[in-house]
Amino acid sequence: MTLRARPSGLTVTERDAALIRGMIKRGDRHHDIAAFFGFNPARVAEVKDGKLFPEVPPASPDDLPPKGPYLTPKATWMENRLT
Repeated sequence: MTLRARPSGLTVTERDAALIRGMIKRGDRHHDIAAFFGFNPARVAEVKDGKLFPEVPPASPDDLPPKGPYLTPKATWMENRLT
């Protein structure tokens, strides 16, 4: 019998796609990007390949989080960025 993990409930948004494309353009590793967002690395590949949000351009370097590896998730970065 095979058990599957419950879905995380996380989905890629347009803003996430822009950040992912910017991080890829900067040279971040797909594994680090996936860890930052809490996504499966396949979601990063889908954004890169244009399967998700093909019309969304990369975020500017000024809008990107610091380069990984990431020890804190996206939610923590967003909270600290708004203060």
